[in-house]
Parts: sequence; C-alpha cells; structure tokens
Amino acid sequence: MTAWHPLDNPVRSSLAGPHARFAERRGNVLRYPADVCPFFAMPDEPAAADWADAAALAGPGGLLPLAAGQASQPAAWPLEMRGEGVQLTGDGVTGAADPEATLLGSADVPEMLDLAGRTQPGPFLARTVEMGTYLGIRRGGALVAMAGDRLHPPGWTEISAVCTDESWRGLGLASRLVQAVAAGIRARGEVPFLHALATNVTAIRLYEELGFRLRRPVVFSVARMPAARRAATGGAGSAGRAWPG
Repeated sequence: MTAWHPLDNPVRSSLAGPHARFAERRGNVLRYPADVCPFFAMPDEPAAADWADAAALAGPGGLLPLAAGQASQPAAWPLEMRGEGVQLTGDGVTGAADPEATLLGSADVPEMLDLAGRTQPGPFLARTVEMGTYLGIRRGGALVAMAGDRLHPPGWTEISAVCTDESWRGLGLASRLVQAVAAGIRARGEVPFLHALATNVTAIRLYEELGFRLRRPVVFSVARMPAARRAATGGAGSAGRAWPG
C-alpha cells in the first residue's frame, strides 16, 4: 500500500494544519470561509454521515466544490462542473527573487479581483489574499500580473492565481512571478506545488520549463446540494473514487 502523502488530500491537509485558523468544521468535514476559498475537505473515505455534514455546511441548494482530494460527490447530487487536472511538484525548483515583484495586500484586493476576473486563473475571492504571500508586477501603476500562495499542507505551499493581463502576455511575467513566489516558499523551508487543468497545456508547459514535474492526475468538481438536505445513502461506495490516491 502506498504511504499517505499530504498532497493526496491537499485541502484537508491545509485546513487540519497550517490553515487551521480558517477551518469551518462540521463533524469530519472542513471548509474554508466562503470569501477566502471555495473548497471543502472530505475525509479520504467519507461515510454517509460525512456527506450529510457536507450538505449541512453547504446548505440547501448550496455548492460543494472539491479539489484534488480522494472523494467524489454522491451520484444523486447534481454535478455543476467537473474538470480533469494535474498536480505538479517543484522538488527541484529553487525559485528566484524578482526586483519588480511587489508584495500585494488588502489595499490591492480590488485590482487583484479585477485582474482575476478578466484572466480567470481559478477561484480568487475577497479574502483569498489572506491565505499567503501574493506578488504582483505593475506597468504604468496598474497591476498587470500576479501569483501567490493558496493551499498550505505541512511542508508544502501551492502556487496559485498565476495570471497576466492579455496586453502584457508573452513577456515572461508569469514565469518571473512563479519563480519569485517559489523563492519565498523555499526560504521558509517548504516545497512549492501547483495544480492546473489538463486542458491548460500552455500553463503546464510553462511550469515544466520552470522545473515542476507531474505528480498525479486530479479532478476538480462542483456539486449542488439537493434542495432538501439529506445524506447520500450509499456512503463512500456510492460516491466512488474519482482519481488515483
């Protein structure tokens, strides 16, 4: 049997570890506050009671987003989105500081939300900036590229929200920011990792050029809770396994 690894269920590893301050809990189910990060964290092999707790946390008609974990939602819950992805690790990535990469904070959130809204790098919400260090590059005073920390399993930090304004693409800004964020992660004695949709071949190629390597395929999914809250009747068996553990 393969030994369990923090990246096998990175959302749960984060919320049970370095990001415990964010954790909202019901039974064995954890989630981030809705304005920080959308993800829920299920046990590796959830029982019917765990799905009932997840439904209670999401609320009737609410959404249950899962990312790169071990469990998939019960078949009876309508699936709003499902995407195949990859998880890449940067064991050999050392990173490099960048003199133009400036620290972003709460005062920059309106610009960060605008940039993320236009470029769609993945979920970025009003308090996502609180999850870790975010760096940006400006041109003419405007934020044109950014990247930062998101999930934080023990010993690891995910690089996320990597995006560049369309007018400034092709100049290597994303590569520079990934390297700068990775340098900060390494300075803490941790290892950077990334997730990407399998269809985003341009991003995957960039990350591989920077030294990241495929660890495993993953699935991102969003299910909608039934209007009347109820548990799945079949537990983990009816939910199935969506990808390798």
